[in-house]
Amino acid sequence: MNDTNNKLESDGKLILTPDQTSLRCLVIGGAGYIGSHITRALIRAGHTPVVFDNLNTGLKENLFEGVEFIKGDIRNESEINPAMKGIDVVIYLAAFKAAGESMDNPQKYAINNICGAINVLNAMCEANVNKIIFSSSAAVYGDPKYLPIDEDHPTEPINFYGFTKLKIERLLKWFNQLKGINFASLRYFNAVGYDPDRGAKGLEQNPSNLLPVLMEAAKGIRSYVEVYGDDYDTDDGSCVRDYVHVSDLASAHLAALNKLFAGSESMTLNLGSSAGISVFEMINEVKKISGVDFEVRFGPRRPGDPEILLANSQRACEMLGWKAQYSDLQTIVKTTWQAYNQ
Repeated sequence: MNDTNNKLESDGKLILTPDQTSLRCLVIGGAGYIGSHITRALIRAGHTPVVFDNLNTGLKENLFEGVEFIKGDIRNESEINPAMKGIDVVIYLAAFKAAGESMDNPQKYAINNICGAINVLNAMCEANVNKIIFSSSAAVYGDPKYLPIDEDHPTEPINFYGFTKLKIERLLKWFNQLKGINFASLRYFNAVGYDPDRGAKGLEQNPSNLLPVLMEAAKGIRSYVEVYGDDYDTDDGSCVRDYVHVSDLASAHLAALNKLFAGSESMTLNLGSSAGISVFEMINEVKKISGVDFEVRFGPRRPGDPEILLANSQRACEMLGWKAQYSDLQTIVKTTWQAYNQ
C-alpha cells in the first residue's frame, strides 16, 4: 500500500485516499487496556485489526464485535506463526509489565517478553511482514540524569522489566538492519484514562498503578490508599509523574502507522504529556470528581522511586504531527471515573 498522501486528523483518525485499501493490523495484546483502545482507533481509521491475545490479562469485554480474534500465545511459535498470514503490520503490546514482579521473577519476564518478541520477529520474517509498532516504556531510562527526559537520555534500566523492553528495542534495530523490518518503538510514560466516547471500557484487573487504585478506593473496593513517601523535594512533597491519556497513545500509534507506510525510516519516540501531575494532585482530583473522601495512609518511600519523571515528547510532535489532547488532569480522571461507573 502506498499512502504517501494520507493525512492525519487532529483526533488521530487516518484519512485514506480513495485508491487505497485498509491495512490488516495484527494487534498482539489487543484485548488489554491499551491494546483495546488502539484496536478501536484502528477501526475508526478504516483499518482491519486482528486481535491476538492469550486472555491471561486481556479481557473478553475488550473484544469488539466484528473484529477477528485469535486466541494464542507469543511464547508458542505454532500459534503466532499462522497468525501472520495476510498481515500488513504488527502492533506489539504483549508484555508482562509489573516492575516489582520482574525483580522477583525475572524468568517469567525473560520468557514472555524477550523470547516472545523473538518469536514474533521470526514469524514476521517467515510471513514477509516488514513493519512493526512496538510498545516500549520509559522504564528503559532508569533514574533520570536530567529532566525532561528525551530520547538521547542514557538507557540504564533499574528493573528487569525495563531491561526486557530495552532488549527488544535492540532486537528491533538488528532485525531492521539484517531483515529490513521497519519499526516504530514508542516509549510510553504513564498510561491513564479511558476512551472519552466510552467505546473501550474493560477495567484492569488487580491494578497496581496509582489512578486505578484510587478508583477502587472511591468505589469502595479498597478500604484505603497508601502513599509511599510525602517528603520528596517537590511542591507538595509527593512524587510527580508524566501521565499520558490512553486515547493520545492510540492516536500516536495511528500517526506512526501512517509514517511507516509513507516510507519513513525506523524511529524511537517518547510518548508523554510533558506535564507533571503529583500523587496528591491526582488524589484530590479523584476525590473531587467522585465525591468520595476515601482514606489515605502514608508509608515510607519505595526504593528506586524518583521524585520527578517528565518526558520530552518534542520529537514525536515533530515527526508524527502528534500532540496529547486528552492528558490534562481533569480529563484523565473524569474519563476513568466514567469507565468505573458504566
